[in-house]
Amino acid sequence: MYQYPLTQHQEQTGVWLSCPNIPEMNASGDTLTEALDEALNGMESALSLYVDQRRKIPQASLPVGDELVMHLPALTVAKIMLWNSMLDNGVSRAELARRLGCTRQVVDRLVDFLHTSKIEQV
Repeated sequence: MYQYPLTQHQEQTGVWLSCPNIPEMNASGDTLTEALDEALNGMESALSLYVDQRRKIPQASLPVGDELVMHLPALTVAKIMLWNSMLDNGVSRAELARRLGCTRQVVDRLVDFLHTSKIEQV
């Protein structure tokens, strides 16, 4: 469900990765290992764009051929599920803050993929 396929692209200068489900995602390095080390950062940056643009985050498709698979951390998956649920139910960040009895800033952090929240908060 949240194990995204990654396509490896070999260039003369190194390797870069893309994700067919999240086209905004990319990561690169001199080697595949370096590109994979950057993949989570690239994915979380791309997911942040979806939140900024109030777009639903797509589910992962099955890998095809020799595609790699990116297993997202539990915190990232929880944030995706929270964000998509908010959109599905028409709940704004301000409304969620009201329902939770917290500030809008707290909710902003809960759906910020670049902020390290505690899993129990999400």
